[in-house]
Formats: sequence, C-alpha cells, structure tokens
Amino acid sequence: MMVTLTQLAFGVATDLLLGDPRWLPHPIAGVGNLAAWMERVWRRGSLPLRVAGVGAWFGVVALTCGVVWVSIRLLPEPFVQIYWIYSLLAVRSLDDHAMAVVRPLRDGNLLAAREAVGRIVGRDVDALDERGVTRAMVETVAENLSDGVIAPLFWLVLGGPVAMAAYKAINTMDSMFGHKNERYLEFGWCAARMDDLANLIPARLTAILIWLIAAVWPGMSFLQSVRSTRRDAHRQPSPNSGYPEAAAAGALGVQLGGVNYYRGTRSEKAFLGEDLRPLNWRTYRGMQVLLYGSALLFVGVAVWL
Repeated sequence: MMVTLTQLAFGVATDLLLGDPRWLPHPIAGVGNLAAWMERVWRRGSLPLRVAGVGAWFGVVALTCGVVWVSIRLLPEPFVQIYWIYSLLAVRSLDDHAMAVVRPLRDGNLLAAREAVGRIVGRDVDALDERGVTRAMVETVAENLSDGVIAPLFWLVLGGPVAMAAYKAINTMDSMFGHKNERYLEFGWCAARMDDLANLIPARLTAILIWLIAAVWPGMSFLQSVRSTRRDAHRQPSPNSGYPEAAAAGALGVQLGGVNYYRGTRSEKAFLGEDLRPLNWRTYRGMQVLLYGSALLFVGVAVWL
C-alpha cells in the first residue's frame, strides 16, 4: 500500500495543476457525510456520549480506510494511488481560497473580502477591517499548511494512501465534532484528542519547514521565525496550531493572534510574532511562498531520503 516516488510526484503535481474543481466530487465531502450519518446512528442509543463518540470515530476511520484499500486492490495502478494523493492534498485549493480574499482586498472591496474570508474561517467577519480580514486569512493558511498539506504528506510517506486517508478522516471529524460546546464536549472528545495526536509531529515539522524557507528567502527572517515559535507557539489553546502560525508570523514579521468573536462571543488568544511590518494583502505574497515552498521542500526531502 506504499507509494512510489513517481506516484508521489505525479499526485502532488496534479494538485498543483488542478486544485479542487467544483465539477469533481471531493472524497472529503463524502467523509463529512459519513461522519454526519455515524453521529446520527451512535446518538440513537443509550450509550454515554463519550462512548458513542468513540464508536462513531472508529466507524468513520475504518470505512474510509476500507474504501481506499479496496480501491487500490481492485483498480489499476498507478492511477488510483495518484488520484488519492491528489484528492487528499490541498495546496492549490488553499491558495485559491486565500486568493479569493486577497483579490478584493487589493481592489479595495472590503465587503467582498469579508464574504470570501467568511467561507474559510469560523469567526465573525462582519466587523473586520482590512487588517482583521488579512489576519484571519493568514492564520487559516498557516494552520492549514500543516493540516491540509504537510500532515497528509507525512502520513502518506509513513503509510501510503490508506494512512493519508485515515488522517484526513480524523481531521474532518475534528472540524465537525471537536467543538467545546454542550453538543460536542463529550461526543467529540475522541475526535479532538485523536486529531491532536495525529498532528503532534506534523505541526512541529511544518514549523521547521517554515524556518528553512525563511532562512533562504529574501525579506524573511529565520531567527524571528524560530524565536516566535519557541516563545509563542505553546500559548495557543490548541497544542498544535500555534506552531505553524507562530513560525509564519515570525518569518513574515507580522503579529497574529488576538481577539476574535464567534457568534458574538469574545475569544482572546495570545499574540504570535511581533508587529514589525504592516499586515495587509501584500503579506500573503510571503505566506504564498511559505505554502508552496514548504510543500515542495517536504516532497524533495522525501524523495531524497
């Protein structure tokens, strides 16, 4: 079930070329539908919610892995492996979503920029100014550089497309069930804990990749990136998301974090990095370098090893 270097290269290249066209059904949407169905099934009984959540988690991961495993066994190689790598990777689509925010900001259309960033973040966006919209976009791209790019590649290298799919199922369930509210505090306990575990190494690896890009790219700072990561990453509520965000903030010379609102409720997170440069749409030029540079550097190292 492992992939060859050729399959890895073609899968990544296909993602960079095509992204996620709307006409092509995406497997992660199927995982989301499966997770929603599993939730309904496991909530029907009288089991404690935490136990029911564990059952739903195992069901989604097992079925997702089973579909990928069977497809590899039955469908012609190497195309099925390339398809799974391409469809479970999110480099180009992450850039596309970010550019949908950058373009209206560049044109001075703050309303359109708020609408675009509202599609990729969970925070309230109606009152955000240009800096707030940019911060939301950069934070999301930095976090998803780990969740949507480096972590899937990491698990792909370790265990092939089946492990890559397992990770994506775990990450999808965390986004659906890993909320600290009355509905999901117990039911989503397993999903949140397993996502933390699955991202433990990839998040820190993403920070290291950002350091390396910052060390060679003009205008970025390796030392600030390392300093921000070491000082600020652990201050975030998540044990993992602070690492790529702090590394990116330091590399770009901007300050992330601070106050957000979620459905009118104030949420304050520690600051990441230092306010050395303006945080505006031009900031994404550097974040774009970190996105593509980190992905290609990881692939290059994997091929070399």
